[in-house]
Amino acid sequence: MAQEQNKDMQDLIEGLNQDLAGEYNAIISYLQYSSKVTGPYRPQLVAFLQTEIPDEQAHAQYLADKIVSLGGEPVVEPKPVKTSNHTREILEFIYEAEAETVENYKVRRNQAEKVGDVALQAQLDNMISDETNHRDEVRKMLSGWG
Repeated sequence: MAQEQNKDMQDLIEGLNQDLAGEYNAIISYLQYSSKVTGPYRPQLVAFLQTEIPDEQAHAQYLADKIVSLGGEPVVEPKPVKTSNHTREILEFIYEAEAETVENYKVRRNQAEKVGDVALQAQLDNMISDETNHRDEVRKMLSGWG
């Protein structure tokens, strides 16, 4: 039983590290994308992208702290950042990343429940809500794009 619980904890830490790499990616992506977007909606897109950075940074900090508190070592490398010179493609990259993050956090929430970490479950619920809102806003932007 203890061996199974240890495996569950290691799986959770590994997953949280994957999520942390994804949050690092989001911070870098939003910084880069806010510089590269073009077109008539550039001012609004720049503002939108730059306001997302503090949310992603807060998620990254929480994940790094949680990984350490669970006995792990936080990763330092982001997931690879996709780049483009086309604003619509940038928005598509963001939508895909946010949708993937929502699904990953749902898995992580289940893992947290399995190991009995109620605080992590609650925080992941909040992060799922944040990322779902980000995803939905980008979906709205894409649906109105010519």
